[in-house]
Amino acid sequence: MRLILDTPPFQNYPPQPRWDQRGEYPCRWVGLGEDIQPPFVAAYRLRFTMDRELTLRLHVTADERYELFLDGNRLGRGPERGDGRYWFFDTYEEILAPGEHLLAARTWALGACAPIAQFSLTPGFLLCPDDEALWNLLATGRAAWEVKRLEGYAFTPPMAAFGVGHQLEFDARQFPWGFERGEGEGWLPARPLHPGYSAFSNREVHPHEHTLAPAVLPAMLAEPRQLGRVRHISAPAATETHDIPILAENHLAAEESGWTALLKGKAELVIPPNTRRRVIVDLEDYYCAYPEVIVSGGEGGILRLHWQESLVENIQTWDKGHRGEVEGKYFTTLWWHRDGIGDLFHLDGGAHRSLETLWWRPGRYVEILVETSRQPLTIEQLRFCETRYPLEMESSFTASDPRLEQVIPLGVRALQMCSHETYMDCPYYEQLMYAGDTRLECLVTYVTTHDDRLPKKALLMFDISRLPCGLTQSRYPSRLRQIIPPFSLWWTAMIYDHLYWRGNQAFIRQRLPGMRAVLDYFLAQRNAAGLVASPPGWNFVDWAPAWNSGEPPGALEGQVCAPINWQVVYALSRAAQVEEACGEPELAQRFRRQGQELAAALAQTFWRPEAGLFADDLEGRIFSEHSQCLAILSGWLPADQRQAIAESLFTAPNLTRPTVYFLHYYFEACRELGRMDAILQRLESWFEMNALDFKTTYESANPHSNRSDCHAWGAHPVYHYFASFLGIRPASPGFAAVEIRPQLGSLQSASGRLVHPAGIIEVEFERKGEGVAGIVALPSGIGGVLRQPAIGDQPGASIPLRPGRNFIV
Repeated sequence: MRLILDTPPFQNYPPQPRWDQRGEYPCRWVGLGEDIQPPFVAAYRLRFTMDRELTLRLHVTADERYELFLDGNRLGRGPERGDGRYWFFDTYEEILAPGEHLLAARTWALGACAPIAQFSLTPGFLLCPDDEALWNLLATGRAAWEVKRLEGYAFTPPMAAFGVGHQLEFDARQFPWGFERGEGEGWLPARPLHPGYSAFSNREVHPHEHTLAPAVLPAMLAEPRQLGRVRHISAPAATETHDIPILAENHLAAEESGWTALLKGKAELVIPPNTRRRVIVDLEDYYCAYPEVIVSGGEGGILRLHWQESLVENIQTWDKGHRGEVEGKYFTTLWWHRDGIGDLFHLDGGAHRSLETLWWRPGRYVEILVETSRQPLTIEQLRFCETRYPLEMESSFTASDPRLEQVIPLGVRALQMCSHETYMDCPYYEQLMYAGDTRLECLVTYVTTHDDRLPKKALLMFDISRLPCGLTQSRYPSRLRQIIPPFSLWWTAMIYDHLYWRGNQAFIRQRLPGMRAVLDYFLAQRNAAGLVASPPGWNFVDWAPAWNSGEPPGALEGQVCAPINWQVVYALSRAAQVEEACGEPELAQRFRRQGQELAAALAQTFWRPEAGLFADDLEGRIFSEHSQCLAILSGWLPADQRQAIAESLFTAPNLTRPTVYFLHYYFEACRELGRMDAILQRLESWFEMNALDFKTTYESANPHSNRSDCHAWGAHPVYHYFASFLGIRPASPGFAAVEIRPQLGSLQSASGRLVHPAGIIEVEFERKGEGVAGIVALPSGIGGVLRQPAIGDQPGASIPLRPGRNFIV
């Protein structure tokens, strides 16, 4: 069983340490006896005897990854992903009976073949019991651990999915079966490496040495599932299938029942000798999973499992069309004209061989390719072990327009598939946590579940990614450094979001130096006109088709970009509120003053009164909805400019429009302006997702030819259902007070149950004249205010809310 520790272990070891001994663990990393360069896979084993029953607590980690086994049974996978400064270890607790036992681990270090999010300092393995009496018996560097290299692993490039690591090619003929039970030859004493060091001791460490921190997340979901519907079976002419369309005329209908029984776990399946079969399986939802295949026989044959998010109907334009249709489509990899992303297994003919991957695979469609030689192959089991962060939908929402509710499963599933040991932009192509994506994923998390551990980890990871100049990296953890300066600003907004939606003020205080450093970096870029010059780096704002690689006009280094300047004003406004809440009124006043000064400079330079809009460029020829939305959200507009934008934003022609990601900020601006009708109009893109049989929200503007079918930044309508339509938002840090400003737009009614740190908020609203009537139920100890919509220039009524049920009439 995995545990989450409240405090790091070994804080009193060694007793009365000198300054250079502080933070040292009572164990050492161990590695292979010879210096082997990655990629490689290794196994460790330790036989030991217990003289009595006891509860054993173990702290375990590896560089890069491990699977831990006790007496041949897998206890877990890890470690939780971090970096060299925060190299996480996992903690397990098991009850051991008296007698002989075996600990074993499979570890791997893939080096340049690893996912980009995977760091490596020195390949090795570390295990230490919590109990001092067991250190010499079990701890690596003390006990008699043995190690050997596991042969049979090779790795091939991942093509378009550049971020997820190389594909596995596994040769069962070379693999030493039974390592998890300590079997086989070739075991040698493990080589001691450097000691374990605490990440919190600020001690001396070499660049190749890890500093260790307890895992902050629970174990990832590990749920075996019998999944899939057979969509196509054929006997292809070649192993390479990317250019072979899926045609009904080639379907071997007589074999469908056998494959269906296998997928349902009801029967084994025998593939005759000298046979090739291609099977397209529709998992009927998006999954991240470890395939679990058990086979017997089939010596000299191969079994290949490739994954796709969707099939392609035109390999020239990469149009995907309706995601549930397969006829005439191709199982091929975007841009590469290759079969897919997945793993290849060479079979040895042995009995009950368990074919496993080192890392999970994502998608909706699986292509199974089987080739037998002179021996038949029996597939005894084919199932998929779903893995992700254990996040489930705890809130609920309904509305008079049922289409809104139908979007929720897409958004929640996208969030689940992009939530693992970190958030991820997408599970299929990159598996990297980007700050711009993550801000929206955190907001959706806050309205979905009480669990805020993944948002907290995201805040921490971006904080420790910061460069000497103050900026965060755009994505982290990541071996490949990338800088998107506007994403650093979104990270500062994440600090505000967490403070208000969840609290954790002590944790937030630790982020304040980083927040200030980011803002000071941007303020240092101000030119003589008082505007922020575009910094070096990729100044991505949105995937607007009219923009070059997501950069607005003026985004090149040294130029002036209105949307980025408005984003700085927005960030300063949020930071001022954070400083005020954390007892720093002087710093809050400083940020307010700087925000007002920058807003005034923007108005002087970019405001075009004849258009009633802010231009994007200095010449005043290009306008976008992005600039208007950020200006509205900044909070520093004078009333006349705000009113002009409130009219022009929805009527002016030729404005650059946001795509899926930045529509969050458009929706925020619509809420501020009371234009929920405009949100409903733009939600048509999400309603179309269901019509096209998407299972998750997608990445960019064109649903037919976009890259990623699973991008959780597109889940933000779920947030707006609760925070904009129902209007439930925190009025003070930690959600200690509630402000409810319902705006139904054209909806006749809407209701919901929203997770809150103190329990659940329940609301039921129906239209009544220009306002709403209904019920609001707040958790014990929580009060607030309900604000009715404004009528013309007159503000709506403010109704105090008390804990328990409140009737709005």
